[in-house]
Amino acid sequence: MAPASRAAPPDQHDARLLANVHPEGWNNPEPAARYNLVVIGAGTAGLVAAAGAAGLGARVALVERRLLGGDCLNFGCVPSKALIRAARVCAAINRAASYGIAAAVPARAEFALVMERMRHLRAELSANDSAARFKGLGVDVFLGDGRFVGGDAAEVGGKRLTFSRALIATGARPAAPPIAGLAETGFLTNETVFALTELPRRLAVIGAGPVGCELAQAFRRFGSEVLLLEALPRILPREDRDAAAIVERAIAGDGVDLRTGCKIANVARGAAGRIVRFEHRGEHREIEVDEILVTAGRAPNVEGIGLEAAGVEHDRKRGVTVDDYLQTTNPRIFAAGDVCSALQFTQLSDAHARIVIRNALFFGRARASRLTIPWCIYTGPEIAHVGLSAAEAAARGVAVRTFVQAMSAVDRAVLDGETEGIAKVHVRAGNDQIVGATIVAPHAGEIISELTLAITAGIGLGRIAGVIHPYPTQAEAIKKIADAYNRTRLTRSRKRLLTRLLAWRRR
Repeated sequence: MAPASRAAPPDQHDARLLANVHPEGWNNPEPAARYNLVVIGAGTAGLVAAAGAAGLGARVALVERRLLGGDCLNFGCVPSKALIRAARVCAAINRAASYGIAAAVPARAEFALVMERMRHLRAELSANDSAARFKGLGVDVFLGDGRFVGGDAAEVGGKRLTFSRALIATGARPAAPPIAGLAETGFLTNETVFALTELPRRLAVIGAGPVGCELAQAFRRFGSEVLLLEALPRILPREDRDAAAIVERAIAGDGVDLRTGCKIANVARGAAGRIVRFEHRGEHREIEVDEILVTAGRAPNVEGIGLEAAGVEHDRKRGVTVDDYLQTTNPRIFAAGDVCSALQFTQLSDAHARIVIRNALFFGRARASRLTIPWCIYTGPEIAHVGLSAAEAAARGVAVRTFVQAMSAVDRAVLDGETEGIAKVHVRAGNDQIVGATIVAPHAGEIISELTLAITAGIGLGRIAGVIHPYPTQAEAIKKIADAYNRTRLTRSRKRLLTRLLAWRRR
């Protein structure tokens, strides 16, 4: 965990946050005789389900043991993106000369002020997830340890909540890898790194997944010396290989010391910090750092909530067992979000919650497998993805054609000086049905929604060519790909016919 000397003391922003998401002196209400829906966990899935069900007239109880808003508001999306935005400003200043702008470089981050800005913004947004707001929506909000005490009842603070249906939305938490000496030496996770007020001069990040890459790059841009360690041969193994390679070059270009395919032997206390010993390409190394940030691994929160008493099958590694309708082995109880999903994204938790409302309360048959799930990694440049990759399509026996557009040939990217990137779209062989896409660009997360909509609505790639895009925008890369697809439809025989027709029209 973060040393006390480096952790932010509670300030007015933290006080405002807590007043919203875990108010002191909160009085739990008297339970209703029976609830339509009892929700255990007030992260994204729990909040969306509770608000949606209450808005449709259901009697809802919402139980949270820690902080409303869950990981996303308190330890994840919100604080990390605030830091990443500030880090991008540093990067832009350092590149100012390439735009003809005189600026003092390298940029110097006032890290304490960066973190204060993050806490201010987090507190500002916390009103959306506040206990008071949900009470105003008609939800009975219970703060405390909630656990099932039977197949149709839960308990919190000695009060029994009987339900017709229930939702498990307890999320997940950081899980540290089994590295000798790590626990004894101390380390940061996403739940503690945002409490820092002093910039670590030397930072080791273990795990080059999305969180590790995002924060390694951000801290390097702030001025830390960053060592990023990954056991696998490359970073971001879930992503398209070409896309990940572009981001890898960008992170290394920022000055991150990136070591892939390495094995960490142990961690120990040193005279002036923490010593990380690892093997990389057959060479044994040891590097001293001030802080270690662990971003490798997550564990579902299934302990201590009475799943055995409720007859809900679960696993400490894989989480709660659900079917395609998000129903558990107890037909009265559903689960949503990180506690039951291999993919852990806020937008997926939101979508799960909406499925649960339909299936649990209104006899719906919505399936999780039918969701089209986009995601974005907020490195510089970003990687955004939706649908199947080429490798996933091949594994499923789906033949595809892939169309690629380099951002270096997109006018807006050239004008912005942001040409390191690509857009890839995969269509089913023989037609223009889009089965997946990956975009690498500074705002790839904004661009991917056009393709997500196309997949969801069954709009073929050829039709996108007819959509007028503002000029110049980086999203024009998608239109260029659609034009490229349409050009493939002009076969030799069709071209000969058109040539003859045009020759006849000249008469």
